[in-house]
Order: sequence, then C-alpha cells, then structure tokens
Amino acid sequence: MEDKQTVIKHTPLHTKDWYIKWVSTIGLIIGMVFTANNIYPLNLYINIVALIGWIIVAVLWNDRALIILNTVGLSIYVNGVVSYLIKMD
Repeated sequence: MEDKQTVIKHTPLHTKDWYIKWVSTIGLIIGMVFTANNIYPLNLYINIVALIGWIIVAVLWNDRALIILNTVGLSIYVNGVVSYLIKMD
C-alpha cells in the first residue's frame, strides 16, 4: 500500500519579506557571477545591496543566525569597498 502525504507550506507568498528575500537572492547570485568574472568593484556594490536586503529579512523573521551571517558578510564587502576607494587615491 502506498502512503501519500500532503505537504503543507507554511511560508507566506507575496508578502514584503518574500519580495525582499527573492530580490536579494537574485542580487547575491548576480554578485557571485560578477565576482567569478572579475567585474570589480561592481560585484561589491551588488552584494552589499543584496546583503542589506537579507539583513532586513532576517530582522523581520527575528532569525539571529541570518542576522549574524549577513552582517558579517556586509562588513567584509564594505571593507573591500573602503580598500578599493583608498587605493584609488
């Protein structure tokens, strides 16, 4: 006898955090592609915007692990931008 289970999704669709999450995810993927192709410093700026989006989502979800992960990532990318701007002078 085959046991069929119905999966009930608990993730709401088309809410503010849903849009931010998906736009930020696409932004991170684009930033990774730019990094792989050495499109610098545009990759840093794209990833910074995407990580800010994920920090907003993490705060809305009250998810400390995501807050820490994305805040650390944001700090790393901001450090890269500052380093790039210092070298420009």
